[in-house]
Amino acid sequence: MCGLKPLVLAGGLVVGFSGAALAADLLPPPPPLAPPVPIEVSGWYLRGDIGFSNQDVDKLDNALYGNGLVQNLNKGFDSAPFIGVGVGYKFNNWIRADVTGEYRGKSSFTGLDRYADSFLPTGWGTDSYTATKSEWTTLANVYFDLGTWNGVTPFVGAGIGMSRNTISDFTDTNVVTAALAYGREHSQWEFAWALYAGLAYQVTPNFTVELAYRYLDLGEAQSGDLIGYNGGNGSYNPMKFKDLTSQDIKIGMRWLLGPAVASAPEPYPPLVRSY
Repeated sequence: MCGLKPLVLAGGLVVGFSGAALAADLLPPPPPLAPPVPIEVSGWYLRGDIGFSNQDVDKLDNALYGNGLVQNLNKGFDSAPFIGVGVGYKFNNWIRADVTGEYRGKSSFTGLDRYADSFLPTGWGTDSYTATKSEWTTLANVYFDLGTWNGVTPFVGAGIGMSRNTISDFTDTNVVTAALAYGREHSQWEFAWALYAGLAYQVTPNFTVELAYRYLDLGEAQSGDLIGYNGGNGSYNPMKFKDLTSQDIKIGMRWLLGPAVASAPEPYPPLVRSY
């Protein structure tokens, strides 16, 4: 009898382990790992921008152009820096809007006209121009974020607003006739609109940097009345700059005011044990 006790005990252990193994086999597989928690950033934000402009003017115009044939041979602006600030609101991960104010620094202008003149030996005279242009521009913008990959979000946008365009230091030099005229500084408000395309990178849930291209239509501008070197002028004839545009490259920074909101993951169904 004593020899049977170890055998009975071993048999009980085998049966116990077999029952435990069978119960383990009846348990459902463990749930998958929890998905990453998406960050939904929304609310008010501040922004700052710096960049450089590449400006253009479609044509020049002057009251005296009607007196003869005039050809614009050259009319170009140098690149110039600009800086801006703004405040906006991000409605969700797809749509945001802001209002911006921007100072666009002085850009140097050079131009050259050729006009018909039968009294000159060649039959043509020339006028060369110099000036500077600057703007104060304010825009209301809306942007559409197109999804995020590895923290990078491409976006497009559009804006409308007003621009105070200033022409200063305007001079008109005619070497052939030894004539010189100048125009005083002149500013005017014009309707402005913009189109955007760029990439944003979310450094932290509250801080984002942008690299963007902008096409900006600034309307028109003009100099003051052109006065001759002798102080006289036969008519009111400021130089007009028609259809001013700029293709800008800019770097922007956005600071979210307040904490980012994280959405909670879906709860797992309760674990049901089978026996």
